[in-house]
Amino acid sequence: MTLSNPAAKTRFLVLHDYGMGGSWWWVHARSAREILETFAWTEAVTGQESVTWAEGEKLEEVDIDAPLMPPGLDDLRAKRDVQRGLPGFGALADRSIVYVRRHWDGEDDGGPVYLMEVESDGRRTREVELAEDGSGRVRSGPDDWPFNPPVVDFFDPELAGQEITRSVRGAVGTRRTCFWPVAAHGT
Repeated sequence: MTLSNPAAKTRFLVLHDYGMGGSWWWVHARSAREILETFAWTEAVTGQESVTWAEGEKLEEVDIDAPLMPPGLDDLRAKRDVQRGLPGFGALADRSIVYVRRHWDGEDDGGPVYLMEVESDGRRTREVELAEDGSGRVRSGPDDWPFNPPVVDFFDPELAGQEITRSVRGAVGTRRTCFWPVAAHGT
């Protein structure tokens, strides 16, 4: 691997977590944010245990400015390239917590509706599965989901349209299906 400007870049451990596993790479980039802006559905992993594990593996290593990416990472870059020109791209990227309403697996044609509290890494911290009668089932931790991969990508332009407002969170809270802090982010 040849770095285009090695002095300006740092090596980051990058993960595409798809739930039952993940793909890992070393990416030389100017910042963790640059990685998130360049590759859809990825995260820069900083946990020492993961970094130590990865240093013992033979992971592909690439410069973020390279014209060709390893398999898997190439598709994630192509997806992000398409998203970048769309309205709403990165609109929620600087938030630490976002509240969204979405159908499971993004299907808008029916099925359960979920209100989710999601942290900046895209993982759920709480969610309410809404029933047709307006009641809900609250999930809030490892006992409720055996694994917790990212469910949203904060740079995805579609995510901005799924954000729920303070009034929606307040209405859910008054039905006692869960407690949503309605003052967060002023929305």
